[in-house]
Amino acid sequence: MPVMVRRDRFLRVPAIAVKLPVAGFAGCSQDLGTFMSTKTIETGTDDLKARVEDGVAVLTMNRPARRNALSSGMLSAMAAVLRDCETDGDVGCVVLTGEGGAFCAGGDVKGMAEGRDSVTAEPMDLDSRIHRQRISQRETSGRLYTMPKPTIAALPGAAAGAGFALALACDLRVAAESAVMTTAFAKVGFSGDYGGTFFLTRLVGSGKARELYYLSDRIDMAEAKALGLVNWVVPGDQLMAKTMEIAHRLANGPRVAYRYMKENLNRAAAGAWDDCLDLEASHHNHTGLTEDHKEAARAFVEKREPKFKGR
Repeated sequence: MPVMVRRDRFLRVPAIAVKLPVAGFAGCSQDLGTFMSTKTIETGTDDLKARVEDGVAVLTMNRPARRNALSSGMLSAMAAVLRDCETDGDVGCVVLTGEGGAFCAGGDVKGMAEGRDSVTAEPMDLDSRIHRQRISQRETSGRLYTMPKPTIAALPGAAAGAGFALALACDLRVAAESAVMTTAFAKVGFSGDYGGTFFLTRLVGSGKARELYYLSDRIDMAEAKALGLVNWVVPGDQLMAKTMEIAHRLANGPRVAYRYMKENLNRAAAGAWDDCLDLEASHHNHTGLTEDHKEAARAFVEKREPKFKGR
């Protein structure tokens, strides 16, 4: 059965005084604020941990003994938390990562070999399984791709199969030097799920996507960076610091502009050129009326950093 997640699962924790270093980002204030507020999110399962930290929601897949392989509880909780993050005004950016040195191994192949389906968690007919997976995919990888807020995948280690797809669904990816990526599906006789074919084709082109799916070879982060599959590669012990540096910059940026940028970019990847140009014109003029734009214009004239309010 799906995990039931409490609607009042956002629990506030007292603010903690802390400086947030953001050195190295041109155009970003050197002090994002002295106080960082943290909210713990009750997910209803041990398979997913979540919190909101100074405008950044951090979701951590938490099955380290199985390299964070997906489970029914994890996917149900992820869907519910992402749904709330999409409309929560306290959240300006979402980070997805994994516990214990891996990002996500995808489906629990060991569980499958033992006769257990860890994703559906209960017997059902084929049509019901397909319908349930369609819903799960739209509410997890689909929502990461479409929600009107920046999303970041932080890869401490392997991202494989559906885990690879979840990483590609995010807007940006930060990876540890030791991480690896693989579609993996051909190795276990699957065709692939959670949107991997869609996201990979748009990132690397059809020919390379076919190679990576058919052969299912592992690629290291040097190749991943060259292909454009990751945006930053850092030493493992700097992964979350770098990820949160970027995430806090986005969470404190012009949120209305980011919302329309993301829709423009998503439409550009799939739509006709004239539709994209028309959409850009509409969104550009709309953002020109926001408080963030007016503040940025004043800051430019006054030669200071703008202070965005997300409206």
